[in-house]
Amino acid sequence: MISSNIRYLRNQEGLSQEAFAERFGVSRQSVAKWENGDSTPDIVKCREIADHYEISIDFSLPLSAEQAELSKPNEGKYIFGVTKVGERGQIVIPKHAREIFDIKPGDRLMVMGDTNKGGIALAKVSMGALLGRK
Repeated sequence: MISSNIRYLRNQEGLSQEAFAERFGVSRQSVAKWENGDSTPDIVKCREIADHYEISIDFSLPLSAEQAELSKPNEGKYIFGVTKVGERGQIVIPKHAREIFDIKPGDRLMVMGDTNKGGIALAKVSMGALLGRK
């Protein structure tokens, strides 16, 4: 949970809730609520925290002191935002992602998933690749 990760990051640096709050421009009460799980920081604040600690924004996933190998995000990796799945399973790919990957109407995307890690990925493919041609 993000609550335990914020507490972990703060404690690793030896900061009080007040000092942590001051660093990120929020109240001590906000930090206390984050750590207690009563509320969560917005996406902008999550980005600030991730940038400060030089970790990926997915720090909101469960970590423990034993398993926490907080790594710097890799070059070329992005978080484009959140999209909503429509009633018939359709999604809208954020504009920035479409621009970076040159995705245009009519392009084909391969949908892949990992049930063990609970992730879905999309990859742009050409018709030639789908037919086994280079």
